[in-house]
Amino acid sequence: MSVSIPPSPHRPPVMADVARLAGVSLGTVSNVVNTPDRVRPATRLKVESAIASLGFVPNTSARTLAAGRGTLVGFVAVDLGNSYFLDIARGVEREADLAQQSVLLGNSDVDLDKQTGYLNLFEQAQAAGIVLAPFDGPMDEARRLRRRGLRVVYVNWPGDGDESCGVVVDEELGGRLAAEHLLEQGRRELVFVGGPLDLTAVRHRFEGASAAARDAGVSLRLMTTSALTVRAGLTVGSELLAQEAAGRPDGIVAASDALASGIVQSLLLGGVDIPRDLSITGYDDNHFAQGTTLPLTTVGQPGVEMGGQAMRLLRDELDHPSTHRHETVVLPPRLIVRSSSVRAG
Repeated sequence: MSVSIPPSPHRPPVMADVARLAGVSLGTVSNVVNTPDRVRPATRLKVESAIASLGFVPNTSARTLAAGRGTLVGFVAVDLGNSYFLDIARGVEREADLAQQSVLLGNSDVDLDKQTGYLNLFEQAQAAGIVLAPFDGPMDEARRLRRRGLRVVYVNWPGDGDESCGVVVDEELGGRLAAEHLLEQGRRELVFVGGPLDLTAVRHRFEGASAAARDAGVSLRLMTTSALTVRAGLTVGSELLAQEAAGRPDGIVAASDALASGIVQSLLLGGVDIPRDLSITGYDDNHFAQGTTLPLTTVGQPGVEMGGQAMRLLRDELDHPSTHRHETVVLPPRLIVRSSSVRAG
C-alpha cells in the first residue's frame, strides 16, 4: 500500500510530490506536463488530478530541459525608435503565436554592450532560440551562443554562410530604385547623402544609387554624414543653402527618412521649393516619411515579412535540426512615391 507524503507547507509543491500523490514515476509526470499525448488517458487523469490537488505549477526551465526546447523566444532589436524594427518585431511575434511561443523583447538602442547583455539574459532564461536584428559590428557573442547550442537567426543581417540563417532586404536595389526614380523625374545633378559608409546598409544603398547613375550616364556626388539623424540632415541642408543656387543638386538620395526630413526642413526654411527646385527621397518608410508637412518619397522595407521569415527559419532549425539547411533570404524593397519628389503637372 502506497502512502502519499504531502509537500512541506514551507515550499511550493514539486514534481516529486505529484509523482508520490499520483503513484507514478517522475518520468510519467514529466510526460504529462510536456508530452501528454504519450501517456495513457487513465494515467494522465491521475496525474492531472494530483497536479490540481497540490496546486503544482510546472517550472519553465525544467520543461525546457525535459523537452529539449522552451516556449520562449528572444528578439533583440538594434533600435526600436525606428518603426522598421517594430515591424520586424510584429512579424516575429505573429509567427511565434502560430507555434504557441512567446517573445521576449530587448532593445539594444544601438549599443553593443546592451545587445550582448540581452543575448546572455535570454540564454540564462532558457530561451528556445533568438532572433537578432543586430548592431552593425562584431557578432562574437551571437556566434559563441550558437557554439553553445542556442539557435540564433539574424534579421537585417545575412547570417554566417553555412553556420546560421539570416533575412535581409536588397539594399542595393533600394538605392537603385530611389536614384532611378529621380532620374525619371528629369533630375540630372544627383547627390547621395548618408553615412558613415562603414554601415553596411548605407554602403549598399550608395552602391545601388551609384550603379543607377552610371547606367544613365550622369554623375552622383557623395555627401557623407556621421549619423542618419534629423540633426545631421539639418546640417546638410544648411551646407546646401550656403552654396550658389546654380551649384546645388536637383535630386537627393538620402540614406534614411530621418536624414531626408532634416534636409527638407532646412531647405524649405531657406526658400527652396520642393519638389519644383529639388526632388528628394528617403529610406525606411517610418514616421519621418509619413508624418511630415511634406510627405517623403521613400524606399519601404518589408519589416513584418522579414520578422516572420526569420521566425520560420528559427522554428525549422528547432524542429528539424538534422535536416535544416542554413540560408540567407533576400527580400525586395519597394519605392513609395509621395510629394517630395514629383513635380505637379
